[in-house]
Amino acid sequence: QVQLVESGGGLVQAGGSLRLSCVASGSIFSINAMAWYRQAPGKQRESVATITRGGFANYADSVKGRFTISRDNAKNTVYLQMNSLKPEDTAVYYCNTAPAAIYDWGKGTLVTVSS
Repeated sequence: QVQLVESGGGLVQAGGSLRLSCVASGSIFSINAMAWYRQAPGKQRESVATITRGGFANYADSVKGRFTISRDNAKNTVYLQMNSLKPEDTAVYYCNTAPAAIYDWGKGTLVTVSS
């Protein structure tokens, strides 16, 4: 069974940067498109960035130009570089497959952006 472990979150001031990592156990990582999702308090989980097996990326309008998703198939790892962070980016961030999440959700990593 594939397990997803997210890390790299923390507390940062508005305008700051963070880099999130997600390690997936199991070799099937390389055959799936992956995505970063986030869930803010009181809101539904939403996709913010997706990346195909070949590295083609797509972003939600709210993060376009500020976030960059990447992956290392050899390491079964997907990354999210987040720059120019805003208080509205505060959320728990998760990774999973795209366009539908087919693996069990990990615990996520909390990102808190202070104003």
